[in-house]
Amino acid sequence: MDESSHISVGCKIWHYAQVRESARLGEGCIVGRGAYIGTGVSLGDNCKVQNYALVYEPAVLEDGVFVGPAAVLTNDQFPRAVNPDLSLKAADDWEAVGVTIRQGASIGARAVCVAPVTIGRWSIIAAGAVVTKDVPDFALMAGVPARRIGWVGRRGHRLVETGKGKFKCPVDGSRYEEIEPDVLKEITAK
Repeated sequence: MDESSHISVGCKIWHYAQVRESARLGEGCIVGRGAYIGTGVSLGDNCKVQNYALVYEPAVLEDGVFVGPAAVLTNDQFPRAVNPDLSLKAADDWEAVGVTIRQGASIGARAVCVAPVTIGRWSIIAAGAVVTKDVPDFALMAGVPARRIGWVGRRGHRLVETGKGKFKCPVDGSRYEEIEPDVLKEITAK
């Protein structure tokens, strides 16, 4: 852990993890073995970054975000090791762009989020998916490239359609409505 990083109360950081300069971890975060938290990355409260996940700057994770084992949040739209003259690229030779993950969202094991993208609230990215576009709230995304294959509720279970554009959580009965294509609104929360 770099001395300039801010680690809040109740955080757990496991063996071989690296937390870089000016990174901020909210209360109760867990950073797994061998995970990487880049310079200036911000984690909200109660986030979990599992073993060997790579969270490159300038990523922002809101409260309650889960990043699965070996998932990657990228930061370079045009990756090259060298400039056109074959000189090694330095920090000033590219502009870092980030991934933003909204409250309660989950990124599956070995998924890749290609910056710049925003992952919507309470959405789930399936293991191995490659996200190249913004993800709506409550979306269940899978594939390469990732596409929406359904909706999920706050509890992470796939929602059941109860009528045209109306959905229900099979666990707690909370209700949702698709108010336009790819926009799901929570009607009742439990």
